[in-house]
Amino acid sequence: MANVFTLILAIATFITGIFWLVECFKLVLLRYCLRQKRCQQQHADAITVRTRVNYIAIDVSSHMPTFIKSIASFFPILLLVFVVRSFIFEPFQIPSGSMIPTLLVGDFILVKKFSYGIKDPITQTTLIEIGHPKRGDIVVFKYPLDPSLYYIKRVVGLPGDRVSYDLVNKCVMVQPSCAKGQEYCTMALPITYSNFGPSDFVQIFNSTSTADASSVFLQLPPNTHVDNGVRLMQRKESLDGVVHHVLTLPGQKDQFSIYYQQLSSSLAEWVVPQEAYFMMGDNRDNSADSRYWGFVSERNLVGKATAIWMSVDKQEKRWFPNVRFSRIGGIH
Repeated sequence: MANVFTLILAIATFITGIFWLVECFKLVLLRYCLRQKRCQQQHADAITVRTRVNYIAIDVSSHMPTFIKSIASFFPILLLVFVVRSFIFEPFQIPSGSMIPTLLVGDFILVKKFSYGIKDPITQTTLIEIGHPKRGDIVVFKYPLDPSLYYIKRVVGLPGDRVSYDLVNKCVMVQPSCAKGQEYCTMALPITYSNFGPSDFVQIFNSTSTADASSVFLQLPPNTHVDNGVRLMQRKESLDGVVHHVLTLPGQKDQFSIYYQQLSSSLAEWVVPQEAYFMMGDNRDNSADSRYWGFVSERNLVGKATAIWMSVDKQEKRWFPNVRFSRIGGIH
């Protein structure tokens, strides 16, 4: 389960919290005894009570195992980690190239957990609604077919949108308010594209077939030739006012035969259900996204990716990874 670590962290926080309360009780008891001692001269008739309380405090202190104090000391740290990770920010590492050029393999990102509501960290039930994803947001979510996996993609379609993908020109078209039928659709959003140009990224295939999913991405200067490598093409996409770059593989045709298909929609066309979203990767020909497995439920949303706090480039024949300081900053 995706929440196993959160559950373990919650249990550890609860247990250390109990030990911390025991320590607090001991301190309160000792302070009470000291207060009784200071009142000794004014309340001579309370000697018996004071002696009994002092005896209890000394007995508790002498029989309190030292490991209790050690365990209790972890509680503030675990509580802070639990609160921050569950409700504020959670770190993730980018493992694949589906969001190139926006996010690279080896980027460490911060995800704002409260962007789309405050959720119960165990059950993922929304406790307080704050907002909803917008087109162009980069979102971390649980993979619908296996919630133990986390995916990161860009929001393309909102609830009720009709999303179409041009298989030839590799363009997206979005018509809002189509949930009730084509006659209710509003005008398509003005999604614009720049001309194609060579990118800084080369896809290296481990076989002679470009259809082979086993490949890596290298960032290389223009005019650099690599065996079994194809330079990806890049252009700007303006999606509902959010401008970003997308990559495509020259000559590569989508495997539309394995596209996710709705019964009431044509091929490469989808109507987003209520409380769901249509996601796509910026590396369009190298992204397993909503085109292939469908929609992301609002319940599966984890948060909005907001910043890169560290980026490392692991290269072969090098003991230490190269830190890409230039990538540290906000995500767009």
